[in-house]
Amino acid sequence: MKRYLLPESGAFYKANLHCHTNLSDGHLSPEEVKRIYKEQGYSIVAYTDHDLFIPHPELADPDFLPLHAMEMEINEETPLGWDHARSCHLCFIALKKDTMLQPCWHRSKYRFGNAPQNARLARFDESLPDYERAYTPERINDLIRTCREQGFFVTYNHPTWSLEGYEQYIHLEGMQAMEICNYSCMVMGYEEYNPRVYDDLLRAGKRLFCIATDDNHNHGTPGTRTWDSFGGFTMIKAPSLQYEAVTAALENGDFYASQGPLIHALWFEDGMVHVECSPADRINLHVATRRDRLQAAEPGVPLTHAAFAVHPDDGYFRITVTDASGRHADTRAYFPNAFFG
Repeated sequence: MKRYLLPESGAFYKANLHCHTNLSDGHLSPEEVKRIYKEQGYSIVAYTDHDLFIPHPELADPDFLPLHAMEMEINEETPLGWDHARSCHLCFIALKKDTMLQPCWHRSKYRFGNAPQNARLARFDESLPDYERAYTPERINDLIRTCREQGFFVTYNHPTWSLEGYEQYIHLEGMQAMEICNYSCMVMGYEEYNPRVYDDLLRAGKRLFCIATDDNHNHGTPGTRTWDSFGGFTMIKAPSLQYEAVTAALENGDFYASQGPLIHALWFEDGMVHVECSPADRINLHVATRRDRLQAAEPGVPLTHAAFAVHPDDGYFRITVTDASGRHADTRAYFPNAFFG
C-alpha cells in the first residue's frame, strides 16, 4: 500500500520561518521584507522579531501569508562576558490567526536593538506577573510548555552560534522542530548545518521536525555573500495559503527543509521509502542505527529518484538530498512502527 509522507494533494509553499525586521535588530521594514521575499518566490514569512510578538495581518494578500511570531532568547549569566555566554534561542509561531497576545511578557527586561522603543506595539495579558527567564533546563522547558499551551509552534534555533552542545540541548523538552540549517549564521561563518544535532535529539527519543531558515537581518550587501536572505527555506505542503491550513501543516510535519534542492514527492510502499527530487549528486537514507545508505549519481547523470529499504528496527528514517553544489534538502524523521504495525 502506497502511503504519502508528504501529502499527495495540496501545493508547496516556500517559507522563511525565522526573520527579523527593523522593529528589533533587522535592517529592513516588515513591508520591505515582504517585497524582497515575494520577488524570490516565497509565499510565507514568519515575522520573528526578538522579544516582540507583533502580528502583521495588514501584509497578507492572496499570494503572501505573514505568520504571527516572535523569537525569545534565554541567556546564560557569566562573568566572562557575552562572547562566552551560552544562549538558548526559540521561535514561537502562533497557530491561529486571531492570536494577538504575547506570552511570557516582561514589562521592562529582555529587549535590545530597536525593540525597547517598539514594545508599545506588543499586546499582553496585563493581569499576569512579569515572566522571569533563567538559563536552566527547567526554566527553558517551562517557557516552551507555557507558549505551547497558549497556542504556539516552537522551534529550537542555531545551536552552534548559541554555544550549546549536547549537554545543553539534550535536556530540552517540547519543542516541535529544530533548525537543521540557519543561513544567517552560516553567512557569519558558523557551521550551522546541524544534522548531527537533529540525530542526537531523535536518538534520545525526542520526536520533532526539522526546518531550514534564513534568520535574516539584512545588514549585508544585496546580491553578495554577506546578504543573509534566500539561503535556507522550508517547503510547506498545504491545501491552501490560508493561515490555519498552513499552521496545521506545520503541526502535522507536512514540510521539508532545504538550502536549494527540491523534493517533489516522498512515499512509503512495500517496505521501501521513495523520493523524487530535483537533480541531485547524492541521496542519503539516515536511520537511528548503523545502517545509513547512500545512492550517488554517475558522472553527468544526476539522480532524480531513489528508493531505500526501511527495517522495522531502524528507530526512525529520514532522507537527505544533496545537489552538485553541496546544498542539502532534509526531510523530517519518520518512525517505522507507524508503517509495520
